[in-house]
Amino acid sequence: MSEKAPRPDHLGHIVFITAAAAMGGFLFGYDSSVINGAVEAIRDKYNIGSGTLAQVIAIALIGCAIGAATAGRIADRIGRIRCMQIASVMFTISAVGSALPFALWDLAFWRIIGGFAIGMASVIGPAYIAEVSPPAIRGRLASFQQAAIVLGIAVSQLVNYGILQGANGDQRGKIIGLEAWQLMLGVMVIPAVIYGLLSFTIPESPRFLLSVGRDSDAKAVLADVEGKEVDLDARVTEIKTAMHREHKSVFSDLLGGRFGFLPIVWIGIGLSVFQQLVGINVAFYYSATLWQSVGINPSSSFFYSFTTSIVNIIGTVIAMVFVDRIGRRPLALIGSCGMAVSLALEAWAFSSKHGDTLPNTQGTVALVAAHTFVLFFALSWGVVVWVFLGEMFPNKIRAAALGVAASAQWIANWAITASFPTLADWNLSGTYVIYTCFAALSIPFVVFFVKETKGKTLEEMG
Repeated sequence: MSEKAPRPDHLGHIVFITAAAAMGGFLFGYDSSVINGAVEAIRDKYNIGSGTLAQVIAIALIGCAIGAATAGRIADRIGRIRCMQIASVMFTISAVGSALPFALWDLAFWRIIGGFAIGMASVIGPAYIAEVSPPAIRGRLASFQQAAIVLGIAVSQLVNYGILQGANGDQRGKIIGLEAWQLMLGVMVIPAVIYGLLSFTIPESPRFLLSVGRDSDAKAVLADVEGKEVDLDARVTEIKTAMHREHKSVFSDLLGGRFGFLPIVWIGIGLSVFQQLVGINVAFYYSATLWQSVGINPSSSFFYSFTTSIVNIIGTVIAMVFVDRIGRRPLALIGSCGMAVSLALEAWAFSSKHGDTLPNTQGTVALVAAHTFVLFFALSWGVVVWVFLGEMFPNKIRAAALGVAASAQWIANWAITASFPTLADWNLSGTYVIYTCFAALSIPFVVFFVKETKGKTLEEMG
């Protein structure tokens, strides 16, 4: 089915709807990375070692996996918009609880609640955007999710840096009666409330409306997002035909073949896992701690965390420009090559660590390589994995498959996050060698297993 791009006057409305839905991605990025500013303060306040610290940081990812696994089913029952509103409430509760913990155990509990909200946002955002986007520009609109994530990361690091300066460089310094790290975690209340309010301004997914018999409402939304000149009856028939070929996807629908899951599900899982195993979230959860461990002062380490997040935004913009021009697979391959080289350089630089410092040359190489690694990730895997997951699965298994792939992503994220402090204590250079190997292995994975989805409608996927 050939699709024309929407008129410029209509495009602004579509962009607003997409941006409002992607606010969940902003909170995803903000909540994921804001903990970076609190790591060392939590270690000091509760007097805990690297292993316990890692579990407190990583435990949110267990909530993420559960939220991602269940969000698709919840969305099919109550709608995409209601899911966004539930996530908004959970983000708000998590922010307040994390800022005012009684002890380490309830800090961990509030982080699980926030993680559940992140997991929901990680599934609902891409699914909703894919369902309301005109096919001709779906790739660019789908990349809004990742753009929002990286913007959330950058804003969290900027807020953390500003709060640290207000506390005279002391993560446990007092501001308005709270320690700096508590304020860092509590500020997320603001975007959480905005997300909830925005969810009341956007339409429900036409596919969900058709699934519950609200055909006239679905036509109104399709006219709203694809233009009144579109043959609405034909579009409804096309979507209904695709929906009739499917049933409510469940976990058992994903099973088949010699290795448990259907091959396409394994490919989705592979994309999700490789995205995490290159160690990208070490850059966002632990970068301040990492730079302090090689002799950089806390204020500078927070600044480098912020500059890394700016590079992340630049790379994401590059991906948004090219994802519908050159395709998803070429971007993934370019990114894999760039990440492998950058990670190898970091591994080399950290091999010269003596005590708590790096020689000047190696320190410079480590900083530059850390930024280029994030750049290559952002212009490739950061965006294309979310685009692939929104597009690659046949209609009859899309919701369940997306949930499983997203859950696999969170589990891999947890494995990297929970293991990094202990691995870094063991051998920082060796840890980066491991990440380099995964970046290199992602190249043949894309070459041999991943098919291009550029320019196809969701109904053409199966």
